Amino acid sequence: MPLPAEPPAGHAGFLAAFQAGLVQGGLPPGICASAPEEAALRFAVYRNTVTQSLSRALASRFAVIAQLLGDEFFAALAPLFSTAHPPQSPILHQWGAEFPAFLAGFAPLAGLPYLADVARLELARGQAYHAADGAALGPADLAQLAARADVARVALHPSVTLLRSAHAIVSIWARHQPGGGADPVDPAVPEVALILRTAAQEVPVWRLAPGDAAFVAALLAGAPLMQAGAAAQRDQPGHDPGAILLRLARAGVLVAPPSDPLPLSGDTP
Repeated sequence: MPLPAEPPAGHAGFLAAFQAGLVQGGLPPGICASAPEEAALRFAVYRNTVTQSLSRALASRFAVIAQLLGDEFFAALAPLFSTAHPPQSPILHQWGAEFPAFLAGFAPLAGLPYLADVARLELARGQAYHAADGAALGPADLAQLAARADVARVALHPSVTLLRSAHAIVSIWARHQPGGGADPVDPAVPEVALILRTAAQEVPVWRLAPGDAAFVAALLAGAPLMQAGAAAQRDQPGHDPGAILLRLARAGVLVAPPSDPLPLSGDTP
């Protein structure tokens, strides 16, 4: 966005020029100081503060990417991203959706093709943490589902994301968590990640086997339980959906589908 030669008309125009100045570095029209010669210097100081704050926010949101790239490289990369994709809201947890694609298209990182998917995983964790609430199904509800598994559907909590990758994104992410150990990780091993927010407000990352991944994908697509089980069998013969269903139930992420609500435990049908 080029800076206008004249002060913009109206508050909205001034804000647009101010944002353009933060991105491009020029002094926006209408900015002044008690000592006119200091206006550009003071704006430059403010712009540098904003740039550093955004870099810190990006490093916090994508902490594993920051570790993988190192402080110096990430500090140089972050301003390039924030210039290309400045925040559109003061709520910074809503910022950064374009970062995975930015990493994928950044030529100096072409030798690290797994970075974009690791960033997608970290983005999904942030989204899971801030996702809407959903009332978990209780034991009585699950018993009803089991009794009519051929037609019964169960939805997953709004925080749940299934992420397939050609790279070992779960192992890479886990390796860079506190206590993640020092065992080497082969990035070329495909993995499927399940990201969710538990009833305890934790946001774990699960690595799913093929059958579990197919089962969860079918549930996310709205398939009945029996159909989801068949999908899992195709990807992993002999798969038993009981274990993953129990794990999802214990995490509190099984909810009633909006189109087929079930009475919650303790409610009168």
